[in-house]
Amino acid sequence: MIKNLKLAGLAALAAIPAFAEVKLNENFSTSGYIAGSYRYTDFDPSDSADKFDIDAAKLLFNASYKPVSATLSFYYAPNAPEDVTVLDAFVTYDTGTGVTITGGKFLSYLGYEAFDIPAMSQISYANGDFLAPIPGYHDGVKVDYSDETFGAGVAVLDSVSSPNYLRGDGELKDNAGFEGYLTYKGVKDLTLWAGVAYDTEGNHMAHSKVTYDFWASYVMGPSTFAGEIAYSDAGFGAKGYNWLALYSYAFSEQISSAFRLSGEEVKDGPGYVKYTIAPAYKLTDHLSVRAEVSYQDYSDYVYDSALFFGIQSYFTF
Repeated sequence: MIKNLKLAGLAALAAIPAFAEVKLNENFSTSGYIAGSYRYTDFDPSDSADKFDIDAAKLLFNASYKPVSATLSFYYAPNAPEDVTVLDAFVTYDTGTGVTITGGKFLSYLGYEAFDIPAMSQISYANGDFLAPIPGYHDGVKVDYSDETFGAGVAVLDSVSSPNYLRGDGELKDNAGFEGYLTYKGVKDLTLWAGVAYDTEGNHMAHSKVTYDFWASYVMGPSTFAGEIAYSDAGFGAKGYNWLALYSYAFSEQISSAFRLSGEEVKDGPGYVKYTIAPAYKLTDHLSVRAEVSYQDYSDYVYDSALFFGIQSYFTF
């Protein structure tokens, strides 16, 4: 049970492995990954940067004593606010009726693209340069319902987003957060998902923030089609939307590629359109390599454009 794998369609591709959960005994299991890459970005006019480093490493533990389960993970990323942090830390009670109740620290409902690297179809994210509408981790309580056709959930949180994407702000008094979603799965291989998030005014935020997110994916044989639009309003000019359209194709069990078009528009501010090609090769069930070439065409920004190249490997266990 790894909720972090948000991608519904892409995770089904054979060339994108899921976590290889290792069962320690009937109650405990573990899984995780290590990923590293070389990345080069050439900004126009006349600026460039590169990076050759570990991208992230995650070690996750699951405990199950039905109807209760617990998840705990440790996460490392060199550019994170803390080098090593407790990422997932939650307990879930399954009522046996399709309803689950979860408390602790967990990932936001929002966002089509995954948080965890093995579940992504490319190296870079589609959006978020300016508005960053998709939240990360936070603390709270959530109630979810799921059956073969529908899914729904609501969450009360310490915050939806915070200056540290790996955790919330740690209190309710000045800036509580709320999330909710609905999903429809009644047509084979089609997923429709709609969600909303609201941060009240206070603490690290100078204004309340609301985000609406809708995405859809459809799997047709070796092909996956997906689209997303996220609208965010945080006041003081921080208003706009992000969008993406993605096509992914598995040429074989080992080879796949993603083709993505995305963009961001900020009211009275900068924006861009981003073009991405990301082929991937699965060397083994546990080791994969992907590459990416992206071009961003900016408007009303310090840079006119940016060309990105990266190659990434990741090992799952």
